Amino acid sequence: MLCVIEFDTIARAIRFANDSRFGLAGSVWTDDLNEAYQVSRLLEVGIVHVNSYGDDDNTVPFGGVKESGIGRDKFLYAFEEYSATKTVWTRFEPMPFDN
Repeated sequence: MLCVIEFDTIARAIRFANDSRFGLAGSVWTDDLNEAYQVSRLLEVGIVHVNSYGDDDNTVPFGGVKESGIGRDKFLYAFEEYSATKTVWTRFEPMPFDN
């Protein structure tokens, strides 16, 4: 099901879309890719679909903003969420002394 709300300006549509405490995903449906790019940049969401919805791939980050989540999952961003980095320097031979 798709809810369609018509607006007379892009600015009003953006204000309406961003006036939510949630921000997981949104979609932009248009024949004008310049318009789609402009709207995509202004939407306060973690994922924007253009002329589609529900596309997903494990090689790209996934996550929302506002009350729809903090941080990103999948791809390399998941390492930060589920791990802690540590550096261990090990020398297997004694250090030479300069005389």
